Amino acid sequence: MKFVVSSSALSARLQSISRVISSKNTLPILDCVLFKIEDNRLTLTASDNETTLTTSMELVECDENITFAVNARTVQDAIKEIPEQPLNLYVNTGNMEVTVEYLNGKYRFMALPADEYPTPPTLEEEAASIALPTEKLLSAITRTLFATVDDPLRPVMGGLYFDFKGAEATIVATDGRKMACSKIENLPTSQEGNFILPKKPATFLKNFLSKEQGDAVIRFSQRNAVITTESYVMNCRLIEGKYPRYESVIPQDNPNCVTVSRTAMLSTLRRVLIFSNASSSLIKLQLGMGNMTISSQDIDFSMSAEETLLCEYNGTPLSIGFNGTFLTEVLNYAEADEVVIKMADASRACIIVPATKMENEDLLMLIMPMLLGE
Repeated sequence: MKFVVSSSALSARLQSISRVISSKNTLPILDCVLFKIEDNRLTLTASDNETTLTTSMELVECDENITFAVNARTVQDAIKEIPEQPLNLYVNTGNMEVTVEYLNGKYRFMALPADEYPTPPTLEEEAASIALPTEKLLSAITRTLFATVDDPLRPVMGGLYFDFKGAEATIVATDGRKMACSKIENLPTSQEGNFILPKKPATFLKNFLSKEQGDAVIRFSQRNAVITTESYVMNCRLIEGKYPRYESVIPQDNPNCVTVSRTAMLSTLRRVLIFSNASSSLIKLQLGMGNMTISSQDIDFSMSAEETLLCEYNGTPLSIGFNGTFLTEVLNYAEADEVVIKMADASRACIIVPATKMENEDLLMLIMPMLLGE
């Protein structure tokens, strides 16, 4: 059989889904991408047996339907070097030999039967379903993913917690020392439910959502979720377990508030961090009327740094310590011109929020302070 497809379109789709494939697979067939040709449409599937990513595209030409598997590295590395042009692919259904012909040449490789390729589990008919704008879902995942932790002893904290209540969707990540909580508001439909999406499929979702428009439809049960966009379908296994009660750790009364330029504070932190103790990354914030002093020191190497920032501060004079690396991460993903840092005292959790609220979105970052040891 023969089919014709655009080289650049095929290369782009292969590159997107091949990230799912694990470097060490227990099943050899999982080193492959599944090609399914049906009704002049090509569907590509890649899987690591826990996450399956599928994309489809129209063919220029096709003479019959067929399904086969091809080693992902072989086909991806070969096709990405071919300039934009139509590719003629011939599949010998007898011996499963694939021939690719293009303007200046051709090459051949062997395909595998598709019978052994795993089929992802199907969701129950009563599975919950909700549609989220891809732009806002991408923003929420980007702002929270950094706060997950790779710890086999705490598997539930290694993913993103999706919490649906009424017309709001909240996405949360925490490692116990910092937390990111992004909320999408005023959704057109109401839904109740929650699940924990593992970090790996969440990263894949972040990668392909940047190229999508419209809504992402999320269907989920207790063990699996299927996320569908305009060009992709991702089927993944969820993390089972009970997520920490994130709402209960958010302080309700932090009277000391500082409003400061996020970029200016980030630049200062990066400079001052150079002179902090490498094992603790401790930095000190000293707050008073109209200014913030950020300092650090490393007694072992006789180093120290101090820098003052202009800010708007409402509260009593306060000295508080943070892990500078964590604070830099939180500010880096806050994505606002100015941020408001709300504190109670030097021992209780600190809240960081954008100074200006985004339309139909809400963002809250939480970070635990460190003892100054003074």
